[in-house]
Amino acid sequence: MLTSTPHPVSALERLLTLRWVTLATQISLIALISVGWKMPLPLAPMLAGIAFLFLINLATAWRLRHVGTVSDQELFAQLCFDVGTLAWLLYFAGGSSNPFASLLLLPMTIAAVVLPRRFGWYLAGLSLAAYSLLLFFNQPLPPPEGSLKTLDQLLAETCGVGGAHAGQGDGFALHIAGMWLNYILSSLIIIIFLSRQAMALRQQERLLQQTREKSLRQEKVLALGLQAAGAAHKLGTPLSTMAVLVSELEQDLPPGENRDQLRLLRQQLQRCKGILADMVAAGETRPPLGADQWVRGLMNEWRLLRPEVRLQALEIGNDEPPPLIAADRSLDQALQNLLDNGANASPESLRLQLDWDRNQLEIRILDAGRGIDSHLASLLGRDFIRQEKGEGLGIGFFLTNATIEHLGGTVEISKRQPRGSCIRICLPLENLAASNQTQAGASPRSDAHPAAMLARPLTRIAA
Repeated sequence: MLTSTPHPVSALERLLTLRWVTLATQISLIALISVGWKMPLPLAPMLAGIAFLFLINLATAWRLRHVGTVSDQELFAQLCFDVGTLAWLLYFAGGSSNPFASLLLLPMTIAAVVLPRRFGWYLAGLSLAAYSLLLFFNQPLPPPEGSLKTLDQLLAETCGVGGAHAGQGDGFALHIAGMWLNYILSSLIIIIFLSRQAMALRQQERLLQQTREKSLRQEKVLALGLQAAGAAHKLGTPLSTMAVLVSELEQDLPPGENRDQLRLLRQQLQRCKGILADMVAAGETRPPLGADQWVRGLMNEWRLLRPEVRLQALEIGNDEPPPLIAADRSLDQALQNLLDNGANASPESLRLQLDWDRNQLEIRILDAGRGIDSHLASLLGRDFIRQEKGEGLGIGFFLTNATIEHLGGTVEISKRQPRGSCIRICLPLENLAASNQTQAGASPRSDAHPAAMLARPLTRIAA
């Protein structure tokens, strides 16, 4: 059973454009020969064939507005229309003796490039049959008369066509000139079409490679999400037990340093329970907030987790009213992961900058650390990568990159001068406004980030 491979509509669009050029060329040649050179041609059937192909092109253009893919059979049928119409025109213009008869090779060439092999053979057989029939069945072109005959004689003398045809004005020199013009047109059409087709194939290969890489990253995120869900289920009981024990110890111990440490322990436990609660609420809608209000709230929440870091006040580089956004918890956690990375590199100074325009929101995290190697920066987000011990940029950045890519944004890390790094996050406002419509569980991104966020408070509790 023969199967059909769907093609992007771009393949049919290229054929449509090529056909418009062909139709314009055919009409121009007929007008030149019949009106300019006064050569009698059977205009009614020839124009009927051109009108038929014109209507086919209009119907195809209308169809392209309503479909996303086209099948092998449809492309093959379109090329058959081209072969049939060209053979019809050649029948009334000298048959196989017409210098433009070799244009029958073009549909076959296109089929060989864009269609499976069997369709190329089918079209080759159809073109060969049409050419063979035109050898025996055709209406010969009338011999040149008047000025056209004079032009033929001049071309014969100029081109050095010798023998019985030299200077006779029987149209042979015009045939040679027509073959030259046909060669030029055929070369241009083949080069332009094949170049655009090759470019489209290279672009398709790049898209497939990007899709494969994205699929592999999503598989890793999904695996982490499943592990995080299991870990969250198991962590609930020990965290509740520790919270009860800490409360009892606070009541039994006298005021002093130990009580302060227990208070810090209780805060970290509450933070852990809050992260687990965020996992349950992942994907839930939140009321829209101004971008500056959202970032400030995120900063205040993060300061509770990392009180030892000197995070400066938010810097806003825009005087316009901030856009309203409805970001979910996964984006909060993604940005807090990046703040963690900046804090690990430069706990003494960390800055956050916010800017926006009509299309996107831009957040920059600036640290004063030693910077990041450019080669390492190009690898971040592709897999779990870690610098030296304690500097982060491992699983947290991988998950952060997955979340921001899901929202259509990008994350870039560059080295600052004289020292430090800049993490630049660009988020399209359109997706931020629509993100609150995303259903819970639509993407695995939201489940895995809290697991990475739990590492910091759990480490403090263990210490």
